[in-house]
Amino acid sequence: MTMGHDDLQAVTAGLVCAVVGFTSSFAVVLAGLRAVGATQAQAASGLLVLCLTMGLGCIVFSLRTRMPVTMAWSTPGAALLATTGATAGGFAGAVGAFAVCGVLLALCGAVPWLEKLVERIPAALASAMLAGILLTICAKPFVDLPRAPWQIGCVLLAWLVTTAFARRWAVLAALAAALVVMGVDGAFSRTGVTTLAPHLEFVTPHLDATAMVAIALPLFLVTMTSQNLPGVAVLASFGYRLGLRKPLLYTGAAGVAGSVAGAHAINLAAISAALAAGPEAHPDRDRRWIAGVACGVVYVALAPASAAVVAVALVAPQGLLAAVAAVALFGTFAAAAASALEPVATREAAAVTLVVAGSGVTLGGVGSAFWSVLAGLLVLGVSAVARRRATPKQ
Repeated sequence: MTMGHDDLQAVTAGLVCAVVGFTSSFAVVLAGLRAVGATQAQAASGLLVLCLTMGLGCIVFSLRTRMPVTMAWSTPGAALLATTGATAGGFAGAVGAFAVCGVLLALCGAVPWLEKLVERIPAALASAMLAGILLTICAKPFVDLPRAPWQIGCVLLAWLVTTAFARRWAVLAALAAALVVMGVDGAFSRTGVTTLAPHLEFVTPHLDATAMVAIALPLFLVTMTSQNLPGVAVLASFGYRLGLRKPLLYTGAAGVAGSVAGAHAINLAAISAALAAGPEAHPDRDRRWIAGVACGVVYVALAPASAAVVAVALVAPQGLLAAVAAVALFGTFAAAAASALEPVATREAAAVTLVVAGSGVTLGGVGSAFWSVLAGLLVLGVSAVARRRATPKQ
């Protein structure tokens, strides 16, 4: 079967979707894996598995459903890992938490009432937790700017200028600026050639109670509420009724299987999904599935480059790729903060959730993400009691 001009347009849209999705957030993924204790080899292995599983998911679901289904790694989940840091169980404990998160995702697909239970979590608090997690990451380049003004300044300037003229490519421009800075700094000459071959690094999961509370539950929550549920909504906005059951079963199973090789979580794409599902991908809505397949093929093709990406990232000047990660998350932070603080009835509880999550506080080895939700629910409950007491009795 020959491909017409419009079909080639869909292929191009899928290519753009994958390239933008990968380059805009791989730095966040690497930062998250390294923060919870992954070695260079383990981080490269995790990146490899994430690319393979989300690429295969794009291909299989797009072909079977004839919809432009795109998948992605959990960028908010990676941001959570970056702010949580290592637990007492080390990376093995984190891997055990990744596996439990996968089980929870699959259970939501297998048991419908669990999905409904997640949907009952106040959306404002979930958004506030995400915004608080992202706040620390988004603020980092400005904290580092006095120490490395020209390096980080180049990244921020490239992002800002490109945002004015071609917003879609702004993060890619920031990454390009970072690569130029690395070239000037001589970082590439410090990369060991022997480290660039792709390979899997297996880790035996350790079920650590602290990691379950600090990583597994918050990772599941942000992946469901900020990725999977919005991902279905984005597809629905373009007229595609996908449903969550089968995608959750796949992403959950992939999460369990991939966890032993260092992968944290995959999910339905949310923000980048519009690149493949919108009219820019193909004028015929029934042919946009081609963009989903193309996106998956590109992700699979990028997988072998994982070790090279990690090796280059490790020799980057300190704070440089963190700046790229920050600009990649500015939009997500803004959307999460706006969603959290918009409803007046829950605004105070959401503000407390955001502040606690952004504080980075750790109690009993459990990070701020978990405590922020508890604090928000506590304030929400107290506010409900106060409103009832203030309501005159009939």
